[in-house]
Amino acid sequence: MTPAETRAESWSESDAAEAPASEPVAPPVDPGDRTPDGAARDAGPGVAAATTAAATGSGEAGGADAAARSRRWGRRRQDLTVFGLFLLAAVWVTSQIWVDPAGRVASLYSSDPAQVQFFLAHSVRVVLHGEFPFFTEQFNYPDGVNLMANTAILALGIPMVPVTLLFGPAVTFVVLVTLALAGTASAWYFVLSRHVVRSPLAAAVGGWFCGFSPAMLSHANWHPNIISQFLLPFIVWRVLVITRSARPWRDGVLLALMVTAQAFINEEILLFTALACGVFLLAVLAQRPALWSTAWRPLAKALAICTVLAGSLLAYPLYVQFAGPMAYHGLSDAVRDYGNDIAAFFAPGSPTIGGDERANVNLAPNYSEENAFFGWSLALIAVGIVAWLRREMLVRALAATGAFFAVLSLGERVSWWDRELFTGPWEWLVRLPLLDAVVPTRFGLITSVVVGILLALAVERSRALPLERRTLRTLTVAGLVLALLPIAPMPLKVTSRPPVPDFITADRWRGYVGADQTLVPIPVPNMGHTHGMRWAASTNLDFKIPGGYFLAPRNGNTGDPGRFGGRPSGVGQLLEEVASTGRIPKLDDRQRRRSLDELRHWRAAILVLPVGQHHSEQLRRTVEQLVGPGRRELDVWVWDVRALTDRPA
Repeated sequence: MTPAETRAESWSESDAAEAPASEPVAPPVDPGDRTPDGAARDAGPGVAAATTAAATGSGEAGGADAAARSRRWGRRRQDLTVFGLFLLAAVWVTSQIWVDPAGRVASLYSSDPAQVQFFLAHSVRVVLHGEFPFFTEQFNYPDGVNLMANTAILALGIPMVPVTLLFGPAVTFVVLVTLALAGTASAWYFVLSRHVVRSPLAAAVGGWFCGFSPAMLSHANWHPNIISQFLLPFIVWRVLVITRSARPWRDGVLLALMVTAQAFINEEILLFTALACGVFLLAVLAQRPALWSTAWRPLAKALAICTVLAGSLLAYPLYVQFAGPMAYHGLSDAVRDYGNDIAAFFAPGSPTIGGDERANVNLAPNYSEENAFFGWSLALIAVGIVAWLRREMLVRALAATGAFFAVLSLGERVSWWDRELFTGPWEWLVRLPLLDAVVPTRFGLITSVVVGILLALAVERSRALPLERRTLRTLTVAGLVLALLPIAPMPLKVTSRPPVPDFITADRWRGYVGADQTLVPIPVPNMGHTHGMRWAASTNLDFKIPGGYFLAPRNGNTGDPGRFGGRPSGVGQLLEEVASTGRIPKLDDRQRRRSLDELRHWRAAILVLPVGQHHSEQLRRTVEQLVGPGRRELDVWVWDVRALTDRPA
């Protein structure tokens, strides 16, 4: 069933009669059914062509078909132009990384890109070696890592395996970021242009903001799983369509397939989408309770088949996530308390033309979590749009949804310019199942999408204002410039990072490390030192490493609250302190014995220290106290500890 058919079958005359003249007569989510004066809009080129052919005879049918084909081709060209512009914008945003994907990384934090590259290399092993997709021992050996409880992005990594094999995971990372930004903007443009607004400009503006909002730019340098939201517009539209669907079983199946795919991109964003749809529908029903009488049957049928099918497809992966090895329940208190400052909604984002990193200090948990940052002009314009279009049920429901999640994004302690004001409502929700694993500041992503849709509606409705065309065009352009120019995207800031050592890329390590042994990078990989993870990723995880950056239960006890990293390591903490301070400790026999016990536990074959590592001389002398002298090979220091670790304790 086409959207036009769905709308025609589902919207009753009684609904039309009670709608105000200025409100689009349509399902709650689709203002495109009728013109502002209440007249029915055109059902589409295909319907128009068929009607013309029936009225004028077969002699003119060919001309009508040709006209319809011409309109369809014109729309495709228009779509391709918009998609191309979005892609160019995404390349502009990621341009500094494209210069050298393997040698450049986000200037502030380098941990998340290394983790993502590790997960991309894991996808290669899943495809080529049939490795178990939901758990791995290739890092944090021997405890391993529950990949379902982390963001292993299998739905992105597996399709990108050819790129990873040909060019490496660093290139795949920047490809994913670029396509995620452009794809999300394009998906929202497509859905808005087909189902919400008729103006291509309105749809393009809405799609642009949904794909390139300050929140999306903030995550772009680190979290391709969060910005890969190209399925969300279709999930949202499908949820809203099924409230009036004539074929709820089919629609439920389609929804289940999209939900399953999104679960393997990012479950948190999927949860946000479900919550947003629920709040939006409740806001609609609060205004039009009579809609429930026609909506509940198709909704119940579609959600039932969606639950059964998606539940069946995800049952085992979710079992591994919540009950499998190295599963954790909830996040650490520090992450659960991440919230937006109220002032964050009025400041421009750091990666934008008007952004200022210094001014944004303490307005967000960190620079990778700037999930609001609309700037004063857009914040005021968004409020003005709601006031202007307040008679429309759709706008009121969107405003309620955006405001609700903006409040939740403030976290447990509501603050203004880093001054705590009072306890927020998130305090009452943070310990609920599923919500205990949510980072509250990210609720601002929902508000960003709402603002994007409001911008699209404002541009669309402005066409009906009683103004001369040139004046109207000038006012529309001026409003968009005022709203969007201060937060226009700038290229992501990057810095250089050390290359993967020649010792790794030349496969010299293979002469030392067996299949059941580990290569131990110095410092031992953790949240602040992830270069060893990049080494392993560059070989498609052909060797195991201890430690790493990931979420796991505290102290490695399955079922405990989550934390970053595995169980505490004496050797790891010792070497991390040396790497940070440059101070060489004096070790005693007890510390040496404990360190050897850990190396045996890791089944370490070699310890590897890059010659160019910061404080490499101090690290080398510390390691020599533990296991004796090493030797230089190519661009690293190597300690062959197989003779020590193969001995019984």
